[in-house]
Amino acid sequence: MQADDRYRVWMDVLACFTTCPDAAIAERIARAFVEDRFAACVNLLPGVRSIYRWDGAVVADDEVLLMIKTTSAQLPALRARLVALHPYEVPELIALPVAGGLPAYLRWIADAVAPDASA
Repeated sequence: MQADDRYRVWMDVLACFTTCPDAAIAERIARAFVEDRFAACVNLLPGVRSIYRWDGAVVADDEVLLMIKTTSAQLPALRARLVALHPYEVPELIALPVAGGLPAYLRWIADAVAPDASA
């Protein structure tokens, strides 16, 4: 792999975040993302307390945070699948570019979500 290829992989990898109302929904969404190759890995982080404004009121809820590793090429499909699976009227989805990391791990993410990837 040439230096330009390594840089391209880093620029293409995203860390995305969404929250779910409970562990069962979080697991269902995470599993669908990985099975459909929209994500290489999804971490489920329980015990998140969210405080936010909704319909003019300040609300507090316990949620499960999903940390999703994917690529920019898969983001549109991931976004559409999230909207289809998520029970919230407006699910959170934030996608952040990965500035760097272990090159082999970043390559694994890109390979795992490639449409022609095996296993």
